[in-house]
Amino acid sequence: MDVTLHLAQDPEADELLGRSPLAALVGMLLDQQVPMEWAFKGPATIARRTGSDDLDAHEIAAMDPEAFAALLSEKPAVHRYPGSMAKRIQQLCQYLVEHYDGDAETVWRDVDSGRELLKRLQELPGFGKQKAQIFLALLGKQLGVRPEGWREAAGAYGEPKSFRSVADITGPESLAKVRAHKQEMKAAAKAAGR
Repeated sequence: MDVTLHLAQDPEADELLGRSPLAALVGMLLDQQVPMEWAFKGPATIARRTGSDDLDAHEIAAMDPEAFAALLSEKPAVHRYPGSMAKRIQQLCQYLVEHYDGDAETVWRDVDSGRELLKRLQELPGFGKQKAQIFLALLGKQLGVRPEGWREAAGAYGEPKSFRSVADITGPESLAKVRAHKQEMKAAAKAAGR
């Protein structure tokens, strides 16, 4: 992996996301209940606070949970809920260490089909079907990970030029389109009485 992403809308954070599979996974994990840019800036903040230029699954998995939560809680906090997200990040890293020897890219490297990749992503702690489909679409659309059937496995998020999720954000203009789509979806849900 070595591409330029534009998810954090911050050059340093986006550079890390584009070269670090673990940073991309952690950013996706953090992408809930906070603005997308805040979530995807999180991995760079964590790396900086640990004195590194990348994230290390073995190191994070082995950290004292209270110390890691404190690291995420420092101002400005990495997430609105730094304690619970610290726990989720450590669970993700522990899973990666146990199942993939700490190498996040192994989750998708050499996978045979989009269906298998979706299954692997859904097995990650904190990744439900929707988050897994969005990340699968991001892998396919921007990171060149395109096993057979990846678009189908990603569902609507895999559609070309759909502007539904982070998978479609390549700069400020596409970010505005994705935000507009999300607003429309919220308005439709509200109108339907959900």
